Amino acid sequence: MANQTRTRPETAVVEWFAGHISSPVARLRFLQAAMHAHPPARPRGRFRKLRVWVAIPVLLSLVFATRPPPGKRLRAADPDASPLTTASVRPAAVRVTPLPEIWQVEKTKTWETFSNGLRIDDRFAISTHRRSYLAFPVSGPVDARGERRTTPAGIVYHTTESLQVPFVASENSTLERIGESLLNFVKHKRAYNFVIDRFGRVFRVVQESDAANHAGYSVWADPQWVYLNLNESFLAVAFETRTLPGQADATVNPAQIRSAAMLTEVLRRRYGIAAGNCVTHGQVSVNPSGLRVGFHQDWASSFPFDQLGLPDNYAAPLPAVSLFGFEYDSDFERKAGALLYRQAQFGERELRDRAAKARLPLPVYRKALQNRYHSWLAIVRRDATRPEEDE
Repeated sequence: MANQTRTRPETAVVEWFAGHISSPVARLRFLQAAMHAHPPARPRGRFRKLRVWVAIPVLLSLVFATRPPPGKRLRAADPDASPLTTASVRPAAVRVTPLPEIWQVEKTKTWETFSNGLRIDDRFAISTHRRSYLAFPVSGPVDARGERRTTPAGIVYHTTESLQVPFVASENSTLERIGESLLNFVKHKRAYNFVIDRFGRVFRVVQESDAANHAGYSVWADPQWVYLNLNESFLAVAFETRTLPGQADATVNPAQIRSAAMLTEVLRRRYGIAAGNCVTHGQVSVNPSGLRVGFHQDWASSFPFDQLGLPDNYAAPLPAVSLFGFEYDSDFERKAGALLYRQAQFGERELRDRAAKARLPLPVYRKALQNRYHSWLAIVRRDATRPEEDE
């Protein structure tokens, strides 16, 4: 009788491991796998124990391989938790990849070529005024004066929002005419440093050494510095295309993507631009007086970062929200799209976490950050060489 009730060695081992699995779902999955691995028929001899000890690690790997990584779990206590609202609200790790060696192959009065295949057309190039701006330390006090810079710190990607006709051979002459008209308009407005037309051709408009009228008093930050005048501090690259509110898909063709990737490589290598500072107009655009994000929505949620060899900047908290307490209205999700809305949520959660650590009520903490923004913006405006024409 005692032999009939004695626990098999492998059963005891399985039960011991099962007892140390806290998740009921994982424990059940482990036991089911164990049943398949240990059928009733007994192997004979010394190989029986060996099979147990070999099978147990395999079973555990099968169980825990299906568990979601910590960064992907939803915050259970959060009533606002959703598939787009994850527990992590810290900036996503920026993928650092070494830039390839790129050099200028040839330059004439009308064009410039590079070793990565990029060709820049200079027929519409003009000068404005020399780039000059103040960058503020992320943790700087309200009376910080800023550090003088003349090298571009980043790239803002825009859409021209210009007239679009079908991109087909039968419309070729119309496409050419609209594209040339657009370039003349951009040149007149001094609006962008570069324009990528629908054929994928890259045109230099405002020289990189000069400021263009493209983003005004927008807001962006990297881990060390805050930028509040992106006309002066960031280069502008515009795609000849148009976006709709909340649009989730890119509206550019493969030729434009290839050219944008090559141009981004050249600009990042030439000016030492960090990948995290390559952002869209929708991400940086703000209303300074109303303290609202999303004043413009071009490339709000549809920019193909990965196809340009860049990290997904939609995965980081929105700096205007997390660092300066900017807010967004109830219609923001519809206009901005899911990705930018999620980015604003990440910023709001980081703001709340910091307020809690500072042991301050959220409205008090938000007001302090907004006061710091107004103080720094006043310094930037006094420093400006001319009135802004955008925001």
